[in-house]
Amino acid sequence: MRSDLTIRLARVRRTVWARHANPWSAWSRWATTPLVLLPVWTRSWPHAAATTTWFALNPVLFPEPADDRAWSTRAILGEKQWIAERPKDLALVVNASAAGASVVAVAAAYRRRPVAAASATGAQMALTLVYWELMTRYLERRQR
Repeated sequence: MRSDLTIRLARVRRTVWARHANPWSAWSRWATTPLVLLPVWTRSWPHAAATTTWFALNPVLFPEPADDRAWSTRAILGEKQWIAERPKDLALVVNASAAGASVVAVAAAYRRRPVAAASATGAQMALTLVYWELMTRYLERRQR
C-alpha cells in the first residue's frame, strides 16, 4: 500500500508536469536559458537566488493548457512520458548533448569568455528544440 506522502508527491508531480505543459511555461523557460550564466558570470549569490527561483517557479506559474494542440505542449507531454519509460534512443543523445553544451557554457561564463558562453548556450537552446521535436514524435507514436 502506498503511503500518503507517496500519493501526495505523485499528485504534485502530475500537477507540475501539467502546468509546465502550458506553452507560456515551456517557451519562457527556454527563452530564459541564458539567465543560468548570469550568477556564474557575476559571481553573485543574489543573482543565483533569483535565477534559481525563476527556474523553480516557472513550471507552476502558468495554468494547465486548455488543450494539447501547441507544439511545445506536446513536447513537454512527450518528455514526461519519455522520462517515465527511459528509452535509449536518439533523444537521449540529443538531450545529453544539450547538457554537455550547458556545461561548456557555464565553464565559459566562469572564465568570462563571452563568445564561447554565447555559442555554447545557443547550441544548447538549438539542441533543446531538436529534443522537443523528438519528444512530440515520441508522444505521437505512443498515442497511436
